[in-house]
Amino acid sequence: MSSSLSDVEDQSASTDACFYYIPSTTDNDQIIHNSYPESNFYVIKNTQQLSSFPSSIMTVSRPGNARTLFTIVPSMPPDTMINTNSSQQRLLIKGGRVVNDDGTTLADVFVEEGIIKQIGLNLVVPGGTKTIDATGKLVMPGGIDTHTHFELPFMGTKSVDDFLSGTRAAIAGGTTTILDFVIPAKEQSLLEAYAQWRERADAKVCCDYGLHVAITTWNDQVAQDMEKLTKEKGVNSFKVFMAYKGVFMLQDDEIFQVFSKCRELGAIAMVHAENGSVISELEKEMSQLGITGPEGHLLSRPEKLEAEATNRAITIADQTRCPLYVVHVMSKTAADKVTEARLKGQIVFGEPIAASLGIDGSQYFHTCWRHAAAHVMSPPLRNDVTTGPYLMDLLANGTLSATGTDHCTFNANQKALGKDDFRKIPNGVNGVEDRLAVIWTKGVETGKLDVNQFVAVTSSNAARIFNIYPKKGRIAVGSDGDCIIWDPAATKTISASTHHQACDFNIFEGFHCHGLPIVTIVAGKIAYENGQLSAIQGSGKYLETPCFAEYVYQKLYKREQLREQQMKQQKIEREPYTGEVIDINKATSEADSKAKPKGQINTSSGEPTTAATAGFHSRPATRAGPYEKNKLY
Repeated sequence: MSSSLSDVEDQSASTDACFYYIPSTTDNDQIIHNSYPESNFYVIKNTQQLSSFPSSIMTVSRPGNARTLFTIVPSMPPDTMINTNSSQQRLLIKGGRVVNDDGTTLADVFVEEGIIKQIGLNLVVPGGTKTIDATGKLVMPGGIDTHTHFELPFMGTKSVDDFLSGTRAAIAGGTTTILDFVIPAKEQSLLEAYAQWRERADAKVCCDYGLHVAITTWNDQVAQDMEKLTKEKGVNSFKVFMAYKGVFMLQDDEIFQVFSKCRELGAIAMVHAENGSVISELEKEMSQLGITGPEGHLLSRPEKLEAEATNRAITIADQTRCPLYVVHVMSKTAADKVTEARLKGQIVFGEPIAASLGIDGSQYFHTCWRHAAAHVMSPPLRNDVTTGPYLMDLLANGTLSATGTDHCTFNANQKALGKDDFRKIPNGVNGVEDRLAVIWTKGVETGKLDVNQFVAVTSSNAARIFNIYPKKGRIAVGSDGDCIIWDPAATKTISASTHHQACDFNIFEGFHCHGLPIVTIVAGKIAYENGQLSAIQGSGKYLETPCFAEYVYQKLYKREQLREQQMKQQKIEREPYTGEVIDINKATSEADSKAKPKGQINTSSGEPTTAATAGFHSRPATRAGPYEKNKLY
């Protein structure tokens, strides 16, 4: 029995299916539910298990396939799930090499009820356990994408990948956890926006997800909401924008306050680093020069402005003693600022993304407007083919820490909002499905990364930074059963015609991948195998990210103690000052009486006050005579 139909079953014609109507807690009208796109109907092909459903559930028999009758077939709620055969809850991954960030070993992995229960050779497992042959393959933790924007309302439209298509695509690419961003609308509270994102995601996600929250304005209420989010909602990361002037951008003093609050709460400050004020002026300049195409986006956002803002954010974080996570590092000079800070011991993490590692900004000069516009994102891809390899080297040596995608997809007709003005092109590209394959091809296949470093930068480091390790990011007893079986020899060519993302363009079109996930296991269940997706809508769970991550804050605890001691040592004990203190009001009054404007009547003599009597220096005219405008001297 299944709570949803597979693609093959769903496409079969003239098939009888039983649709179970489960009354909503807010609306018991069956007709409305029958027509509403997100109806409470569930499909069962095996009518022999009718008795498993509560008697309160109404049965509706209809001929035909599910998608003809109903737009969406949601996953089964927990209170109406059927007890499945125990073997479906047990998996044995046999014969593979288990790869973690700190080592590789030949071992079998037994997963039961979504949790890894045993690792080793010659394991004794219950009868009926499903076995997956991983001989000659790598068994690794599922990927963690630190940076997605599903269903994001932005620049007059909404990103096309929602939490269903986005997480399905993630699973197809070997990612089993995503971290999305809550971005409040104007005048919207953080708590309201958080609730809105949870509502969008919970019923759709096919894998576990967590949430960062963006701070787009600053006041006492925002500070209070941050506290509630950390203590009651499981949020440990807050993002500020130094770009998008007039929309999301904060000023330096506001950023200081946000970072200070993050440190107080044990959260991680995140930053989109670009100088938004200067960008705004350069955009006007491009417009005046008649540059309206996608190349104007790159030309108005030069690399120096990313580096300057990165350095400024790092400086503010240093002054507030707050850990900082720099999202989407897109340039060599911005990465250098992260490097400099880390060499000095500052707690700073840098995140390159699949796009900055895999392609470059030459795409903005493509003669096809649609092609060029499809690559518009902020900060932009850099028109320097050495940027990707440079960033990969920094991942390899540990200077940059984790990888995301900034996955925020728009179709051609949405990008066309800026067909006459690059400033109106919705910013965003794909990557959630492609990230692991691109990084393996550009990193492992080039000898820059070993397999353990690959796991670190695609999964383990993110899990540590956002405090979900070792639940996520590791193959270990007690960890979640989120695993991938990776075939280093598998190949494919990326194409929008075959990807699972909802967008009609792929920025990696034609990219030849060497090394792919052939099986993705989510919560102990096979969700993707040999090109076939079987991910279940709504099966993912919200993932709380606790504050005061030891990986992030351990050093800061001691540093804060030492700083307090050092500050006390620098305090000077001295005798209080007992001398005269100037009366500012009196001094100002006397100064005004001595310096009256020329021509003002002297109250004591009745004569006009001259420059000389007013205390100004006076001298006779020079032999050259008065200054004459436009005369050469």
